[in-house]
Amino acid sequence: GQHFPTFSTSTVSPPSASRKMLSSKLYTDAGMAGLLRATAAPAAPQETFTGRVATPSFMASAKEQFNFVPAAKEFSAVGFLKDLALGGVSGAVAKTATAPIERVKLLIQTQDANPKIMSGEVARYTGIVNCFTRVSAEQGFASFWRGNVANIARYFPTQAFNFAFKDTIKALFPSYNPKTEFLPFFMTNMASGGLAGAMSLLIVYPLDFARTRLAADVGSGSSREFTGLVDCIVKTAKKGGFFTLYQGFGVSVQGIIMYRGAYFGLYDTAKGALLTKESPFLMKFLVAQVVTNVAGILSYPFDTVRRRLMMQAGGKEVLYAGTVDAFVKIAKQEGMGAFFKGAFSNVLRGIGGAIVLVMYDELQAMFKDV
Repeated sequence: GQHFPTFSTSTVSPPSASRKMLSSKLYTDAGMAGLLRATAAPAAPQETFTGRVATPSFMASAKEQFNFVPAAKEFSAVGFLKDLALGGVSGAVAKTATAPIERVKLLIQTQDANPKIMSGEVARYTGIVNCFTRVSAEQGFASFWRGNVANIARYFPTQAFNFAFKDTIKALFPSYNPKTEFLPFFMTNMASGGLAGAMSLLIVYPLDFARTRLAADVGSGSSREFTGLVDCIVKTAKKGGFFTLYQGFGVSVQGIIMYRGAYFGLYDTAKGALLTKESPFLMKFLVAQVVTNVAGILSYPFDTVRRRLMMQAGGKEVLYAGTVDAFVKIAKQEGMGAFFKGAFSNVLRGIGGAIVLVMYDELQAMFKDV
């Protein structure tokens, strides 16, 4: 629970070089869009990137990671609403199925900034198995889904924003052919993606904040810090003001840019070295998962810092004065390994989400003409 972001997990694959489209959008959502499409046929000579905003896998769902719309496609309100609804359902299925892993990841990642754990009131979690066992025993099985409503709710405003502003943001930057002008294409995509990601995140950040704080709440019954999404946002805003809901926003944007850079570099290398248009489906799936997860791990320290900053919002004790102070203190007091706490859980969540979406696709295919 970055995917920095769904950081869920959030990636954009390089532009499609094929006119042949997959019959299913959900294979795209499973993290395979570029790998499946870009290896299908020779590149069109002047095709340019027309993708939407991307956010890191730790911040975005798989549904949010690959969302391409042809620039020339005529708008259909019914089609847009249908896609939004289907996307919301598929995203909700994946998020709900992997919510227990996401909560364990967030608990391990944030426990060194959790007041109840720091004070000794609640014992530290020693690992994934220990965390799963204790959460179920101490807080109840249903507590694994704390923060899931906020996580699902992020999808709709994010997608609506992406649609409303994609052309405006894209028009601010020049277009380059990725085959003949890769470096300017890469830099331009990083800049446009960073700007678009920041604008989108600005809208949904309080929901991401609430998801983190609800998941990190280790209380049970009357000892819980927050009773739900609205209670979390209202209480935090009353204590520290509205903008305290944006603790960690700056480092979140940095994480988006870091993730995009790592993903594009790894993708280009992996596609050229390992794949051809005849590569089997499983090979493309595995390469896509490796690229996505390695990029997520490389940008994971940004996710750890942003969530640590979220944990102190509205609290009595201020652990970190800002992003730089957090990086320095965590490294000095806990060691470099602290930046990657919960990273393995994040990998498991990403793989699980991809599998769930592929399975969901088989069900959706039966209703595609409905």
